[in-house]
Amino acid sequence: MTSKSLPRTKPALVRPPAGRGGDFTDPAPQPEDLKEESRLRPFRLDEFVGQGGVKEQLAIFLEAARRRGEAMDHVLLHGPPGLGKTTLASIVAHELGVEITHTSGPVIEKPRDLAGLLTNLGSRGVLFVDEIHRLSPVVEEYLYPALEDFMIDILLDSGPSARSVKLNLEPFTLVGATTRSGLLSAPLRARFGLTLRLDYYVADDLVRIVRRSAGILAVDVEEGAALEIARRARGTPRIANRLLRRVRDFAFIKSDGRVTLDVTREALALLAVDERGLDEMDRRLLEALITKHGGGPVGLNTLAVVVGEEAGTLEEVYEPFLVQEGFIKRTSRGREATALAYRHLGYEPPAGRADEIVRESPASAAARQPELPLS
Repeated sequence: MTSKSLPRTKPALVRPPAGRGGDFTDPAPQPEDLKEESRLRPFRLDEFVGQGGVKEQLAIFLEAARRRGEAMDHVLLHGPPGLGKTTLASIVAHELGVEITHTSGPVIEKPRDLAGLLTNLGSRGVLFVDEIHRLSPVVEEYLYPALEDFMIDILLDSGPSARSVKLNLEPFTLVGATTRSGLLSAPLRARFGLTLRLDYYVADDLVRIVRRSAGILAVDVEEGAALEIARRARGTPRIANRLLRRVRDFAFIKSDGRVTLDVTREALALLAVDERGLDEMDRRLLEALITKHGGGPVGLNTLAVVVGEEAGTLEEVYEPFLVQEGFIKRTSRGREATALAYRHLGYEPPAGRADEIVRESPASAAARQPELPLS
């Protein structure tokens, strides 16, 4: 079917010009986030909101390590971006009363880079490696004896006079973070004593995060406004804090500085973030899937060409949320739009999809309430 033959069930959503809202709901850290998050991050485990199962496990193993006076087991944190993996790594170090060194997989290019990081760690220190799935195989092999035996081999000289010297390390804790745990090799994964998955947040937890951040930023936020920001934050604290800062700026210029529900709705409409947390690129992707390809199935590379975005960006940034919330299905033949996607954009689902049962994610089920109009 073409876009002209698709029946509408309600007036089309008002779509601001392309590109106005795309960055606001991207869970990847932006330069401003890196500056502001240091102020907003909690330092103690009891201040960390949400992820109850993860917190419970961490509390037990942190206390055990403290009582033994030993380094904590190595920890792997995995899950979508923006959920608090870096924050939890800092909390681990703070709770243990030790120093932490931050780095990332792509930065450690050679074994000597890793050796420098490990030898400079203090006793029971924490080495946090973000994007650990991007470690090179050579560096990864070099890391194994350090994780198991707190020892590294240093190669001295080269050629016929080359020799290897074993160097003992202070016991330490490696905290690895990844958004793509499936890319970790089995040997590396097996060396973590504790593997924790972070999931998307429910709205109630995001409301608590918004209110806590508002207190730190000295912003007066109504309860309804905090809930509205939480509902549109895609289950991600980083996005919730980003939207809060943008709504704060809007309220400062357009109102008296107080973040009310009406001000919040107006600001989020300006940012092109709709009542389900979808931004302009989300809607363009769904629109292309429905109007240009009959709802699918269609390959990811084809969709990328249509919307003018890299296939990898669609797969890693936009698709996870759309799949989680039931707007898109991944099948062996390609991506398909669900009945929920049709209805959200104002189209009547085809007969074969009208009776689809869209199963809500736990986050959506917990946060369920009537959708509020944008204006």
